[in-house]
Amino acid sequence: MNDIGVREAAGGAAAAHEVDVVVIGAGQAGLSGAYHLRRTGLEPGRDFVVLDHAPRPGGAWQFRWPSLTYGKVHGMHALPGMELTGADPTRASSEVIGEYFTAYEDRFDLRVRRPVNVDAVREGDGGRLLVETSAGSWTTRALINATGTWDRPFWPRYPGQETFRGRQLHTAVYPGPEAFAGQRVIVVGGGASGTQHLMEIAPLAAETTWVTRRPPVFREGPFDENWGRSAVAMVEERVRRGLPPRSVVSVTGLPVNDAIREARATGVLDRLPMFDRVTPTGVAWDDGRRVDADVILWATGFRAAIDHLAPLRLREPGGGIRMEGTRAAADPRVHLVGYGPSASTIGANRAGRAAVRDIQRLLSGARAVV
Repeated sequence: MNDIGVREAAGGAAAAHEVDVVVIGAGQAGLSGAYHLRRTGLEPGRDFVVLDHAPRPGGAWQFRWPSLTYGKVHGMHALPGMELTGADPTRASSEVIGEYFTAYEDRFDLRVRRPVNVDAVREGDGGRLLVETSAGSWTTRALINATGTWDRPFWPRYPGQETFRGRQLHTAVYPGPEAFAGQRVIVVGGGASGTQHLMEIAPLAAETTWVTRRPPVFREGPFDENWGRSAVAMVEERVRRGLPPRSVVSVTGLPVNDAIREARATGVLDRLPMFDRVTPTGVAWDDGRRVDADVILWATGFRAAIDHLAPLRLREPGGGIRMEGTRAAADPRVHLVGYGPSASTIGANRAGRAAVRDIQRLLSGARAVV
């Protein structure tokens, strides 16, 4: 059983692997955490394990649509300890970042176990957490949860949605612009994905309509590291209060580039306020306006994939998990990275380091520096 310690579970029916730290998820946040765990001297496979449900390296990037090239990626920051250099901006981001994550896992010998689905994390014996998975169970002294949001696409509900006779789909399964050729398409959502979809689809579609809950905020200037840190800080207040986190993108605004300028000038990014209901042939507003469509594309974002933590009862009355840095306020053994203020590539890097620094103190009982 490799070099992971094993103990008999209650009743002797099953064996549970014993480690000091379990990392759930091998996207940007999880790999950052694993890198810093290794830097502290913990050994992958013996002292900690990284569990990932995806079929291959690349985190959520491996599931991105083919037309999202690396050159279109919004604010990708390198993983700690290894730069991503010389990438072809015309290649699909899923390929570029998938290869980068593969090389990263190999260089630092992180020994990610996949595909492993984590079913539940609950209280174990002797002050340990019990992590139940499709590949068996682990007991651990600390947990880094880095499951991101890709597995929980958010579908808002509107009256009449089930009556629409056309096609409805979410960004999570966006197939690329060719699938919408000659069709009337409504794109719902004011984030980066919504604008990218619109700009790709518009030249091929018969007609596009953009609908958002709030007027989009376009921002000139570079999205550099300082701006990224500022945006992360803006999100922290919600999770400190135990409220569900907003995305970092929601506070950064949309970066303006030449493609955005052209789309605004040609009317592709002229938006309408959110409709009041869906009809069999499209959408309608209470003021009498109607738009017919063949497709409604919901670019409405994602929610944190943390249902497996439900047995620990970490959620606050406000619906979120109250955080103290990366640590769940209700359980100092549990760290959430890639959640709330760390749900960006730069935020995930910093959160991985902060979580491991805190876990070192938990494991050793002494202050340590990562």
